[in-house]
Order: sequence, then structure tokens, then C-alpha cells
Amino acid sequence: MRLLVLGGTSFVGRWVVTTAVDRGWSVTTFNRGLGGWAHPRTRRLTGDRLRPTDLGQLRDGRWDAVVDTWSGAPCAVRNSADLLAERAERYLYVSSRAVYASPPPPDLDESGPTVEASPDAGATGYAPDKRGGELAVEAAFGERAVLARAGLILGPYEDSGRLPHWLLRMERGGDVLAPGPPDLPLRYIDVRDLAAWLLDAAGGGVSGAVNVVNPAGHASMRTLLEAAVEVTGAAARLVWVDPETIEAHGFHRWTELPCWVPPGPTYAGLLSTNVARAAATGLRCRPVAETVADTWAWLVAAGRVPPPVPAGQPRPGLDPVKERTVLAAWRRASPATADD
Repeated sequence: MRLLVLGGTSFVGRWVVTTAVDRGWSVTTFNRGLGGWAHPRTRRLTGDRLRPTDLGQLRDGRWDAVVDTWSGAPCAVRNSADLLAERAERYLYVSSRAVYASPPPPDLDESGPTVEASPDAGATGYAPDKRGGELAVEAAFGERAVLARAGLILGPYEDSGRLPHWLLRMERGGDVLAPGPPDLPLRYIDVRDLAAWLLDAAGGGVSGAVNVVNPAGHASMRTLLEAAVEVTGAAARLVWVDPETIEAHGFHRWTELPCWVPPGPTYAGLLSTNVARAAATGLRCRPVAETVADTWAWLVAAGRVPPPVPAGQPRPGLDPVKERTVLAAWRRASPATADD
């Protein structure tokens, strides 16, 4: 198989490249060369996809599949998809469940309504940018387009800092504010399972949008955080705080308490996403404990310093002073529960 990866130097792109090379595929990458990592067994093209003259380097190539992880202006996806429509058999775009209109309904499947977006737009925001990218790929490739609507992506080399935050917090030990309820579903995808699914889909048999996220019952906040405590070997104690208390203290979802959203109708579709299409097209998800252990091994090898988060995004994590303040308030309000 001949694969073109637009990007290919960090997290998802890195694992797509590594997995494809391990399968014996011929891999070409196209990026600005700023990521600091490149697989030695790939053909590397350097350029900025926002510059038409740079993108023109792809005019003479032929590929069986393209994987694109772009999260910016949809017009950039439009330009690459238009150029590659006659040069590649399939175009796999790494999208997101963020494209669904809010609030996403329970048992959210791929037919759910999406946010307003345009394939010709500049960058306006994560959700419309991803949806605009989807529209661009569909317009150019039709039935040959695959839209991987990924859930939260975790695993080694994570560049959003979510799981690294929890691991490093557990290592510090002490009482840890654990956002409840403990059995709240955690819907995510290990980056390596996403990469494997994308490459399998590149061979055909998959078309259109697919919710690429773990199945119901696969993991919860409890299993994630307990695995983090265990793998770090730290003297950390999880103190489960109810969603109402968390909300009352004005926590910023996703960032201050990474991976967590409160139960309720606003996020029902994200907590109960329908993944029948993903399962039918071969998605397999490794245990959460494996994801946590492998991410910790990477962090330790990297000196416990996760890579910088993308420009313009805050690094996830809870301020220690705020954590202590909330835990103290929680104990005063619920002394019996806090001591469980």
C-alpha cells in the first residue's frame, strides 16, 4: 500500500506513520518539518499546505490512501482534497465528535445533526473547522471519503496533556480531587487503535462518517484514575467529589479536570455514543490499563515532561491551590463521604 500522511510528526500522525511502516507500507509524509520527529523509513516532502506552490509538490504522486489530521481552516483541507482527488484512491480525515450539534442526543450515531460549517472557510473554531474539513473531503472524494469522528484520543506521545496530567498528579501523591461519579463512562480511543483502524479502513469497505470511540462499558473515570494510581506506584488517595460540587466551584470542563464532563443531558451523546459502525468495520480497543501504563512508560522515558500543547490551547490540569480549597469544602460539607 502507498500511503500519504498530511502531517505525520506528532501524536495521531506519528502513530499512523509508525503503524503503516511496521506493516511494510510505502509511506510519504508532507509537513512543514517543524515537528521534531520523522520516521527514517519514509519519503519526506517539506512544505506548508497553506501555500499553493508547496502543495503542488503532490501533483506528481499516486497513492492508495491519504490520512489527514488537520484541525485548522477547512479551506486547507479543500485544497488538498481537490488536488488529490485524481491522485489517491481514498481520503481518510481524522475528525471529531465535536462536529455534532449541541446537545448531542443519547445513543448518538453518525446521523446526528452537525454544526454549521463551510469547506471554503478560514479557521473559525474547532467544531466548524472539523466539520468544514469533512465537507471538503466528501465533496472531492464522495464515497471514497472516510470521516473518522474520534472521541477523546489518549496514549503515548499525547500532545494535549490530558492523561499526562493525571499521571503526573498521581505521582505527587496525597489527596487527589477525583471528579465523580466514579462510574461515569469514559469514551475515548487509544491513539494506536485509531491508527490501526484508519489503516484497515484505507483498504476499502468503509465509507462516510464513523464514530471511532471505545464501546459502552469499556472504561470509566474510576478505572482510568485507579489505573493511574497503580501504574505510578504513588501514595495517592482518590477523593471522589460529586458533579454538583464541581460545577458549583466553576471548573472548566476538559481542561481543569481532563477527560471529565458531567452527567446530564448536555453531554448525553458523548457519554453514550453509538459505535456500531466502528465495531462492524473492525475497531478493536485495548484495555484502559494498557493505555495508562504505556503512556506512563513514555512519560518516564521522556523525563516526565510531556510535549508542548498546540499553540493557543491551555495545558490541562487543576491548580493545586484550587484543588485543596475544593477538597476542604467537600470535607466540611460531607465529612462521612469524604472519609470513605
